[in-house]
Amino acid sequence: MLQFQCDYTEGCHPRILEALQHTNMEQTPGYGMDSYCARARERILAECGLVEGDVHFLVGGTQTNTIVIKSILRPHQGVIATEAGHIATHETGSIEATGHKVLTLPTEDGTLCAQRVEALCREHFESPIAEHMVQPGMVYISWPTECGTLYSKAQLQALRRVCDTYGLPLYLDGARMGYGLGSPRCDLTLKDIAELCDVFYLGGTKCGALFGEALVIKKESLKKDFRYYIKQHGALLAKGRLLGIQFDTLFSDGLYYKICAKAVSQALSLREAFLAHGIEMWRDSPTNLQFPILTRAQMDRLTEWGYMFEESHPYGDGRFVTRFCISWATTDEALQSLIRDIGRLGV
Repeated sequence: MLQFQCDYTEGCHPRILEALQHTNMEQTPGYGMDSYCARARERILAECGLVEGDVHFLVGGTQTNTIVIKSILRPHQGVIATEAGHIATHETGSIEATGHKVLTLPTEDGTLCAQRVEALCREHFESPIAEHMVQPGMVYISWPTECGTLYSKAQLQALRRVCDTYGLPLYLDGARMGYGLGSPRCDLTLKDIAELCDVFYLGGTKCGALFGEALVIKKESLKKDFRYYIKQHGALLAKGRLLGIQFDTLFSDGLYYKICAKAVSQALSLREAFLAHGIEMWRDSPTNLQFPILTRAQMDRLTEWGYMFEESHPYGDGRFVTRFCISWATTDEALQSLIRDIGRLGV
């Protein structure tokens, strides 16, 4: 089977595996207090253009989102996100399980509109019965979005202005950060993201690591006692160097950027192949996620030919929106095989 269903099922980049093997029997301080984590933190802060900032290493995205959001919100507050946001759709109610509501807003392309956030906040804070409702306490976005789309610098600046007006921290879920930065349509740098967001993380799980996310907390008031939150949620990895080694490797010699940019280039080639054979795309995604709209017969053929992909949802005319993920590990041979077979699908 050729896997185009997920961008995280492969193991890790060979350089990471080599580094892990080389250090396997070392004894180091635990819980992320080792020299590998320290060096990884320095590399990440340098990439972000930050002189100061706390960097914490966690295992997975849902774990990171849950701990960050719970640490920021007060008991009467909720988090603003799109109705398609990962915390609203694919995290099994993890935020609600902490006692906080996800305040969802509609979206056409997966991005959160600053005007809609401003309207929601204005309606709440100007309401004569505001204290009877959940108060907006922070803003959550993902970049790239679950639809594979990107926020432009102007969009992120607009969200920043709204957050500043209402005193809301802006949190960016960067599970696929590398693929966003590797897109030819990206007009943001990692330094821009660090400047405009209060908290964000650089995804490793989906971007070449065996597992792990690197969380950066820039806003001073959000740093206090964060390791307590990590420990309380069972997320303080005893063998913390396993995370530090991976991110130290990813941010050496531009590896993170190179492998993700290659995946995006492959994904855009796949997109062109679908379009060239008359297959419509659900979203104009410039990242590693592509969403062709296929008939049941076309889906069955691809499955019979040994391809694994995700059936997302019905399109409404007998066709289905599907999701194809290109990962850092997708080979050119696998991609070319799929492109050739797209030519055999018919419309």
